[in-house]
Amino acid sequence: MSGWIVETDALTRRFGRFVAVDRLTLRIPRGSIFGLLGPTGCGKSTTIRMLCGLLKPTSGRALVGDCDVARDPEAVRERLGYMAQRFSLYPDMTVRENLEFYGGIYGLERRDLAARIDQVLGRLDLTARADDLTESLPLGWKQRVALGAAVLHEPPVLLLDEPTSGVDPASRRFFWEILDDLRAAGASVLVTTHTMEEAERCEEVAIMHGGELVAAGAPADLKEQFSGTLYEFDAEPLLTALEAAKRLPQVIDAVLFGTALHLTVAAGDPAPLRRALEAGGVAVHNVRAIQPTLEDVFVQQIAGRRRDRPDAAGGIP
Repeated sequence: MSGWIVETDALTRRFGRFVAVDRLTLRIPRGSIFGLLGPTGCGKSTTIRMLCGLLKPTSGRALVGDCDVARDPEAVRERLGYMAQRFSLYPDMTVRENLEFYGGIYGLERRDLAARIDQVLGRLDLTARADDLTESLPLGWKQRVALGAAVLHEPPVLLLDEPTSGVDPASRRFFWEILDDLRAAGASVLVTTHTMEEAERCEEVAIMHGGELVAAGAPADLKEQFSGTLYEFDAEPLLTALEAAKRLPQVIDAVLFGTALHLTVAAGDPAPLRRALEAGGVAVHNVRAIQPTLEDVFVQQIAGRRRDRPDAAGGIP
């Protein structure tokens, strides 16, 4: 048994001439929460579907739990729980009936299934909703039911595709508490996300863009890879400041960050930057050196990839 729960080597998926996932090589440690981070259309969902055996790779190789996805897809499915972006729940069935249905698909014995459903309902705080029709539930509660269906058979691997998209912050926090518990119990979790907050909660992250792997590592290690010195400017008009900063030769990168401007420079005193902006009619109220966030790293990595490969502007899920 290797130390990796998921391994991919040059995994590629083409749709006609379009390359959705391009030679993706990953190593995901057992017993970890691993995030695939990237914008919509970067290939995250295509990767997940290949790992589940729902899409056949055009080329390359993938192992899940030491089983080859292409050669033994049934063995792979037995080892994983999958939660799609669009929950595969039956709206005209109750919460309990949905779980009974999925338990039957997973081959759980009826006596064992009843006890397991009660455990899942309790842990996901769904006991009081067990007899409610699924269609009557708010999105956050449907999300819990979908997760419950995915973990009923206690799989060692969970593949979750944008599982918290569109839910409120309280539901998102509860969901991640459950993921932390599952990891503590020995499960390995691969989750796709486009939010930095969720990526920060992963032990390791792989940044994808245009179907390619851009960078990978622990969030703290990725921040250490940030190139240059980062300054935050409070300035107005903000868009004018952004355009003026992009024209300054000492600025490596300039991006809007909320109501502020983040400027990356090779090194040095920010005073010349301030003077240059003010000479261009921008009012600068405050300047401070800051530590890069994962979002800063993400923006820099993607911007660098676009400069290197202007044709790699996006993709499809």
